[in-house]
Amino acid sequence: MQYLVSVVDDKSNPGRTDRQPAISEFNDRLIAEGYWVFAGGLADTDAATVVDHRGEQVVVSDGPFVESKEYLAGFWVWEAPDLDVVLELAAEASKACDRKIEVRPFR
Repeated sequence: MQYLVSVVDDKSNPGRTDRQPAISEFNDRLIAEGYWVFAGGLADTDAATVVDHRGEQVVVSDGPFVESKEYLAGFWVWEAPDLDVVLELAAEASKACDRKIEVRPFR
């Protein structure tokens, strides 16, 4: 099963910025053990653009779609046999990147 593993940062209490070596080492392990599918870091919310075409007109606005102190800073997609494995890896991911991690299975 595949899981979206989101990295959640907090504008009022951000994670440390010196974590790239630990994240790279963790990613190498995910690849070696066959869990890695895809990953990416995201630009700050100031670079976000929201597109809303639910009505008659397209509305384009700057910034995140919700005002929140927490925001999506990056993500992984992992392939794992079950949620228990993913939660163990997520605990390691949280330590490696010094941020909260949210785990959600794909439907």
